[in-house]
Amino acid sequence: MDISDYINIAAIILAPIVSVIVGQILQNRAKKRQDKMEIFKALMTSRVYGWTNASVYALNIIDVVFADDKKVRAQWKVYYDKLCVGNPVQEDLKKIETEQYKLLEAIAKSLGYKNKITWETIQNPYIPKGLSTSMEQQQQYQNGQLEVMEIIKSVFAMKHGDSNNGQAGTVKT
Repeated sequence: MDISDYINIAAIILAPIVSVIVGQILQNRAKKRQDKMEIFKALMTSRVYGWTNASVYALNIIDVVFADDKKVRAQWKVYYDKLCVGNPVQEDLKKIETEQYKLLEAIAKSLGYKNKITWETIQNPYIPKGLSTSMEQQQQYQNGQLEVMEIIKSVFAMKHGDSNNGQAGTVKT
């Protein structure tokens, strides 16, 4: 046997092993990109609908999925710090929104959309008039339900407070 026979045998043995390794690397890379895209899509959608389970989940896994991207993780920290304001006023809410958009921009760049998804695109979500009207009505309805429940609660408390000379409050035992 000469050297070419050894090369052929080595190629026959190593080719499947190398192809499995390369395939696994490509599959892992595709999965990481898919995970990053899911985060990006959930956060882009939350610009329109507000907080959803998906957007909160997405924010909570940024440090894991973007472990290799310092810029995204740094921007997530800045955004997180803005979110942790106790009772935000209008100025705080504007800062939160700006940092949210910066996070989306950092993720877009990380995904390779540097010149395709611009700051302007991120700042201008599409919200049909009918949808925004419906969302406002739903919020008003929920607020009305809360008000009714508070009234019922106060009436119930007054009825049980009759033993306190008509005063609402706790009953002494």
